[in-house]
Amino acid sequence: MYKKGIILAGGSGTRLHPTTIPVCKQLLPIYDKPMIYYPLATLMLGGIRDILIISTPKDISKFEELFGNGSHLGINIEYAVQKEPKGIAQAFIIGKEFIKNSGVSLILGDNIFHGNLDFYRKSLLIENGACIFAYKVEDPERYGIVELRKSGLVISIEEKPKIPKSKYAVTGLYVYDNQIVEIAENLKPSDRGELEITDINNEYLKRNQLYAKILGRGMNWMDTGTHESLLDASNYIASIQKRQGLKIACLEEIAYNSNFIDEEQMLRNIHNLPNTEYKKYLENILQ
Repeated sequence: MYKKGIILAGGSGTRLHPTTIPVCKQLLPIYDKPMIYYPLATLMLGGIRDILIISTPKDISKFEELFGNGSHLGINIEYAVQKEPKGIAQAFIIGKEFIKNSGVSLILGDNIFHGNLDFYRKSLLIENGACIFAYKVEDPERYGIVELRKSGLVISIEEKPKIPKSKYAVTGLYVYDNQIVEIAENLKPSDRGELEITDINNEYLKRNQLYAKILGRGMNWMDTGTHESLLDASNYIASIQKRQGLKIACLEEIAYNSNFIDEEQMLRNIHNLPNTEYKKYLENILQ
């Protein structure tokens, strides 16, 4: 089933105050790029070219200014507003007209994935049901935790359990078939007044259609919702880029290597950039 992509870049970013008073957290820098470059890169590396960015009324224009319609990257970017933070699952209701008859992959705007993404590309080929991605953590009490069989079929999901059934945390990346809109529209708000992504996953679980893939060694997942994790992510990106001489989440490079754009468009992109290390990096790719 053909998949579209949604990046949820809303919320108030209260855990990052006061840095998020003038700007939303998804535009804060992770080393040398805005945070949102990283989830967008994940979708593009999965082969997704139709993408919806959802943000607040205050911030949506900043993303439009940053990316435009995405044509310079060979993709199509649309925008929608989440008037109030009513939960992650609300993204599918807001994006109903965007999703239409396709499947969809949702990624949270503050989640960074780095490593071999073959597991993600393969999950996008799933015709029916849903797939979530699990990462082993040492403090499972802080996360939504998934219990699964060797086949990948999910047994249970619990939010911040006192007695965790596993050490596998559910990350902020999800793949769903077209049932997602109907499921989201029939959700009831939780006690905190939000439409919960866990309730979406539990509905797929009831239908025996929820699978999980474990992100093993060689994959890194970072949730950059706190000052400490923001710094850790920046240090990680800086270290890898310096050691390898390769940029992580360089959107123009991904678009070019994925054949979303040709050399002529790449040259136009380079021409439109100021004289920076980022521009020099792209110039070296063509050389």
